[in-house]
Amino acid sequence: MIKEITVEKLNAERFIDEKLKEIKNTVGDGMAINALSGGVDSSTVTMLGHRALGDRLRTIFVENGLMREGEAEQVKGFFHKLGVTVEVIDARKDFFSALDGITDPEEKREAITQTFYKKIFGRVVKESQAKYLLQGTILTDVDETVAGIKRQHNVFEQLGIDPQESFGYRIIEPLIQLRKDGVRKIGEVLGLPSDLFERIPFPGPALSARVIDEVTPERIETVRKATVIVERLLKGTGAFQYLAILHKDRVTGMRNGKREFGQQIEIRCWDSVDARTASPTRVSFEILEKLAQEIIQEVPGIVSVTYNIASKPPSTIEAI
Repeated sequence: MIKEITVEKLNAERFIDEKLKEIKNTVGDGMAINALSGGVDSSTVTMLGHRALGDRLRTIFVENGLMREGEAEQVKGFFHKLGVTVEVIDARKDFFSALDGITDPEEKREAITQTFYKKIFGRVVKESQAKYLLQGTILTDVDETVAGIKRQHNVFEQLGIDPQESFGYRIIEPLIQLRKDGVRKIGEVLGLPSDLFERIPFPGPALSARVIDEVTPERIETVRKATVIVERLLKGTGAFQYLAILHKDRVTGMRNGKREFGQQIEIRCWDSVDARTASPTRVSFEILEKLAQEIIQEVPGIVSVTYNIASKPPSTIEAI
């Protein structure tokens, strides 16, 4: 049973001191690998790890082909300014090969988990002789996985999976007692710029969690282009999270007086504190119209744009 530390009871300085000692004691004189995606959780863990281990921590960003536009370059630039070197590993072929033909959401997540932990990091750990992987699992990830709502790719021990036995290394999870609001507080105290610790959440399976049905490079590129527009136009709402989803079914549309059998983008925008519950943001109709117009004009093949108005629960923040 994981003992939760709520943001109200969180003493950030004491928490940081305790986690630095735990990381140092666990890794000892050895090496560790750090999985960085650029989200607030992994960014906070990255700073904790580098404070604890310095040059004995290798920070790696896996370019899986499923990230937002320019993500690798942006994240690498953020951390360069903080004095942290980020290695980018190009694993796009590995991930699209693993996802080929898969339509079931949980099978997608499992394919990503195995590729990420066993194939990519398994290889890096073996080459570097590191015995530990540092990652940003938080309590909400565990709760949703254990409850069977959706398998989060970074949860193992709570499902009876031993990472040492399955992948060949141990996983260190300093933030596992916290939820998103607590992580943001720790990130701020660690000196992360607001552009990082205030970033909206992004799922572990990346844009594959926003493509219903099969994941292909073409379908990922479609939702990636829509994501650029959604994030730009909804940034000023103050919402907890906002995203674009590409649906499976094609819908009838028309363009230039002719029928166009096109695709549909669903937009979700959420008000929430810790992602356990969420309600749709009351976005103005003017903004919704602008979203629809830009997506239809700038994203090839899209003829329909919808806005989700169901709360969590029963909905979830991500589509799959």
